[in-house]
Amino acid sequence: MLPTATLINYYHLCHRKMWLHANHIRMEHTSEAVAEGKQLHEHAYPQRAERYREIILDGSKIDFYDPYDKVVHEIKKSDKLEHSHIAQVQFYLYLLRKNGVDGATGLIEYPKLRQTETVQLTDEDIPMVESWIRDIERIVEREQCPGRIAKSKCRSCSYFDFCYVEEE
Repeated sequence: MLPTATLINYYHLCHRKMWLHANHIRMEHTSEAVAEGKQLHEHAYPQRAERYREIILDGSKIDFYDPYDKVVHEIKKSDKLEHSHIAQVQFYLYLLRKNGVDGATGLIEYPKLRQTETVQLTDEDIPMVESWIRDIERIVEREQCPGRIAKSKCRSCSYFDFCYVEEE
């Protein structure tokens, strides 16, 4: 099983969140932050729908891909979790390369901050991405959900109530 880009992103944030999502326990629909991100995605660059393509590769959806310049565009609300955003775009680039598209690059756009981050996938990065894939497969196949990580970022997570509910 090849993980999705969402699982790659979650892998870099929280293995528990990744495991829950992979096992069809989804909480994103209850999150104001997720709703705000979707709103930003739909309205930040209205001209995108005409120029760029949405493509699905091996179960992962790239919302904005420029096939002429070979650029993956990823819109994010905040740069707080930048390492996971970079990993997600590197995974998109890995999928493109795996499907015969060489030389693609990525651009993470933070419209609220008016910043962009260029992302590359080098030959040296490929073993790292493949190790993420193997680790994700290993974690997702476990019968038990990983423990919670108890970090400050948990408060804004859509799974917060799930992880911090007190059972008697």
